[in-house]
Amino acid sequence: MTEQTTRLVLPSHIEAVAGAAAAATDFAQSCGVGEETVFGIETAVREAVTNAVVHGNKEDERKTVEVIFNCLEHRVEIEVKDQREGFDANGVPDPTTAENILKTSGRGIFLIRAFMDDVHWSPRAEGGTTVRMVKKF
Repeated sequence: MTEQTTRLVLPSHIEAVAGAAAAATDFAQSCGVGEETVFGIETAVREAVTNAVVHGNKEDERKTVEVIFNCLEHRVEIEVKDQREGFDANGVPDPTTAENILKTSGRGIFLIRAFMDDVHWSPRAEGGTTVRMVKKF
């Protein structure tokens, strides 16, 4: 396994999500990650980029989403950076509660946490939010 890094800068368009997800799959596979784990990484990236584009940047064409993939020994680290004002991930309603179970949105953070081993959101000094996700393999 060779350490490697890939950086993408994506437009704030929902169409960019598919490209980010495909890049996540290719990157994870090149790191030697197994098929089931690749699926989880791809899903987490898809959700994080969707949140960055839709909720973070509000699909503002003047803003971008940056995705950084790092392959390290026995883990993949991914950062998704948007240019939003920031938010509290713990303040997002739990999609598994009775009042939220039938809602058609609001599961992204739940899925990211389910598929990744370590997830943290933090504000960026220059404005925006970074979600850092780690998957061990």
